[in-house]
Amino acid sequence: MVFPELFEEYKVLVRKADNAFKMMRQDYGSCIPCRIHCYDCCYAIFGLFLIEAVYINYHFHSLKGRERREAIIQAEKMETELLRVKDRISIFDDDPKTKIYGVGKHRVRCPLLNDQKECILYDHRPIACRLYGIPISINGKASVCGKTEFRKGVAYPTFNLDTVYKELYRLSKELLEQAGSPYLEKAALLISVSKAIRTPLTNLMEENFE
Repeated sequence: MVFPELFEEYKVLVRKADNAFKMMRQDYGSCIPCRIHCYDCCYAIFGLFLIEAVYINYHFHSLKGRERREAIIQAEKMETELLRVKDRISIFDDDPKTKIYGVGKHRVRCPLLNDQKECILYDHRPIACRLYGIPISINGKASVCGKTEFRKGVAYPTFNLDTVYKELYRLSKELLEQAGSPYLEKAALLISVSKAIRTPLTNLMEENFE
């Protein structure tokens, strides 16, 4: 099951993210240490909207068998670690802000990161990965990778991730509609990279994710 038109719309968002990073690097290159084999972002915990999970899944299965097998093994480890993180932060269930902060403090290796510290799906990596080294804004709050040289108290251009999230939600909802799913509310769910590559494509639109 492939959704070429939705994939093209998704890639518009990808280009928007790439262009934002490129412009920031041109203007603030000394603040951005991103380079080959810099993999701090590959240990960050984040979720994928359904459209992005399906896109990642589709391209993941074009990889060589050995790469896929090694990634699946790492994905199983990631799922175990994510369950541990979920258990640790469960004490903050009544405090969403503290819970989000707690998630951000944990580090879990992405299954797409190989032993050579390279992303095996780099050309099709998630939007969050493409923006990791520049200032972003979510719900009106700015954040940036701690390894950068952006200084507190100094104003910098900030990429508004909320606008991208709205588009990812819209595309995910359209994907569910095209797939004939009656559960359009799943468009708001976030899926881990590990589940995105381990779950059969058709099942991604049928399962529940937290």
